[in-house]
Amino acid sequence: MNRREFLSTAAGTALVLPAVAKETPMMPIVDTHQHLWDMKKTKLAWVKPGDALAIDSTPVEYAKATEGLGVVKAVYMEVDVVPDQQQAEVDYILELIKSKSSPTVAAVISGRPNAGEAFKKYVAQFKGSPFIKGLRQVIHVDSTPSGYCTTKEFIAGVRHLGEIGLSFDICIRPADLPDAVKLINECPDTRFILDHCGNAPILDELKMKTWKKDIAAVAAKKNVVGKVSGIVASVKKDDWKIETLSPAINHTIEVFGWDRVMFGGDWPVCTLGMAYKQWVETLKAIVKDQSEERQKKLFHDNAVKFYGL
Repeated sequence: MNRREFLSTAAGTALVLPAVAKETPMMPIVDTHQHLWDMKKTKLAWVKPGDALAIDSTPVEYAKATEGLGVVKAVYMEVDVVPDQQQAEVDYILELIKSKSSPTVAAVISGRPNAGEAFKKYVAQFKGSPFIKGLRQVIHVDSTPSGYCTTKEFIAGVRHLGEIGLSFDICIRPADLPDAVKLINECPDTRFILDHCGNAPILDELKMKTWKKDIAAVAAKKNVVGKVSGIVASVKKDDWKIETLSPAINHTIEVFGWDRVMFGGDWPVCTLGMAYKQWVETLKAIVKDQSEERQKKLFHDNAVKFYGL
């Protein structure tokens, strides 16, 4: 059969194909918490040789992990590099964004708000940037004492972020959520994002009672939004139920409201508990009874609005 005969036959066949129901369009996803690193180039003091996360996590691997899920945009989240690599991290992510070779369209970068004038000099380069949306310093690590983010130096740095139009991500121990409230109170002109459902202690029923009260106090502040992310890294692979995650997720959404919550993949850290696809499917199952409008706010619309994507 030559090409003309093939096309003619194919066209004829198309006329007698049975009607097929229209496929429901996939909900677009904006991933507000994407980690990337190349172990040959990146120094991560918190990842030791042989650890499960001591692997390359580049845009190539991210594309494989998110394939077929409808991730249309991603916001890179700093990976707690050693301090002398902070500028290199910025340069890398800006190059990636500008290349338009991946879904990554914006970034939250690393910095130390309590560093005074050095911090102000560092963040000055991001004022008015269409790509750098905010800054984060991980403060839930054991080496960071309680009260760290309530010192006058730290508060001054976070206030300055608000002055130049940048947000601050709060990644804090659940027991220290009251410190987050103090920080937010002192910085009324800075926009905040509470990462990982306030690191809800989902495996400790007693601690969850305190967490529920404390995250509600954070959510009562109108200049903060909540990120539904991260907590899946706490579950044991193949040894959990949706009910393990749903109380923390539902409570986070309840206290923040549907206009102030955003989905975050937290890849590849999420793989400590489950694959990216499984995390998306689990969250969709938890909110399946909500309206399509609300689900779209969680997975897409709120992130676009908050980050100006």
